[in-house]
Amino acid sequence: MPLKKIISVCVWFSAAVLYAQQKHSRPGIGELGYDDTPVLPGQKWRVHDIDRPHPAVVTPGAEVGKPPADAVVLFDGKDFSHWHQRGQSGGPKWKIENGYMEIVGGTGDLLSNEKFGTAQYHVEWSEPSDLVQGTSQGRGNSGFILMDRYEIQVLDTLDNKTYADGQAGAIYGQWPPMVNPIRPAGQWNAYDIVFEAPKFVGGKLAKPAFATLFFNGVAVHNRQEVVGPMAHREIHKYQPHGVEESLCLQDHDPTTHVRYRNIWARKLKGYDAQ
Repeated sequence: MPLKKIISVCVWFSAAVLYAQQKHSRPGIGELGYDDTPVLPGQKWRVHDIDRPHPAVVTPGAEVGKPPADAVVLFDGKDFSHWHQRGQSGGPKWKIENGYMEIVGGTGDLLSNEKFGTAQYHVEWSEPSDLVQGTSQGRGNSGFILMDRYEIQVLDTLDNKTYADGQAGAIYGQWPPMVNPIRPAGQWNAYDIVFEAPKFVGGKLAKPAFATLFFNGVAVHNRQEVVGPMAHREIHKYQPHGVEESLCLQDHDPTTHVRYRNIWARKLKGYDAQ
């Protein structure tokens, strides 16, 4: 191509770019977004929409697993100020020592005073190695029960066979975890959960619950549909309940010695509208 023609093309291209940038009346457009792009399917926002709200800045925890600035810290190893015990008029009968709480079996479940619906949860749990006993469901059985209905199983399932949908990390009685990344008794396991609460319209289920679970940093459920409330040897159907309900730590039986620490939650407001 002749040099003059190359120069002419370059000048035309530069002018076109300049025109495209200057045709917008709003300052910063192009760098901060656009107002002439297609609308995204299922959203009210355009691609790179200049008017789309930006996420709030949240300071993360100083270490992995520590609560971010907008979390509700439900247990920091000090007291039961965020908890009450099912069926108990006084304070919880579980014990606190060395920064963790330990189930006193047979005294009852713990329920959070604050209620949650769609939320992110973090919890760490362990069975003391010197108290390992029993087999199958009789070995360190507890549960992290979302909305006091939907259970993520807590159980010592290292070299301990049980039914697949009842092992640690299972959505109890419904879905086994994809893998079993449990640590040995005496070490701490961590659950990081994103839970989407079910929706009810006119007393009927409009949308089931979904759960995503990272077990010791390993994805074991990826937005898995929850069939209904937890049940043993049965399938329970959804029943209407509040938009937010208490979190439950299960006292399964008198032989349980499970310990919990570092429990926090983040309410995910507007999750479905993102």
